Amino acid sequence: MAQKRADMIAETRGKLIKAARDAFAAKGYAESSMDDLTGQAGLTRGALYHHFGDKKGLLQAVIAQIDEEMMARLSVIIDEASTTWDGFIDESIAYIKMSLEPEIQRLVFLDGPAVLGDPSQWPSQNACIRSTQHSLEKLIDEGTIRAVDTEATARLVMGALLGASLWIAHAADPEAASEKAVESFRALASGLLLTGNAANQS
Repeated sequence: MAQKRADMIAETRGKLIKAARDAFAAKGYAESSMDDLTGQAGLTRGALYHHFGDKKGLLQAVIAQIDEEMMARLSVIIDEASTTWDGFIDESIAYIKMSLEPEIQRLVFLDGPAVLGDPSQWPSQNACIRSTQHSLEKLIDEGTIRAVDTEATARLVMGALLGASLWIAHAADPEAASEKAVESFRALASGLLLTGNAANQS
């Protein structure tokens, strides 16, 4: 019985998140009404309030789902890289370029910050910082980069990536902004390399 109830709860939450994600991506958060969301999911407003509190809570759940997908994609990029340094650079550039994807751009970098506040304070950022810190620690152990405070550097790196992504999302020409951001990030990141490695990694 308990498992059946848990399955029903998960199914209801899943329906609401899918309906909200589709609507927010297509029309934007502000233009999506709760009646439209619940109607599309075949549920009532009461179900939305019960599971998410309000429309804002539903947006949080949608962004959390997208964040998980982004982290999974980035993890694959790290795993497939031939070196730890390549993984660090490729992951960072992929994060920047994700801000060009319409759904991510609108929900994570436009509507999300407007409704939920500073994205650097979102729980997902802590996971990104931990992942970056782990990469930096490995790079130091391998002798690829200079010895730095990995937490401080990870926060600086993620701050730069997040700032670039927000800039791209709001830019008149996102593609051009993305190219500039990637080039500038490569230049900034190269400053971490030990002198003997700089030529080899450029």
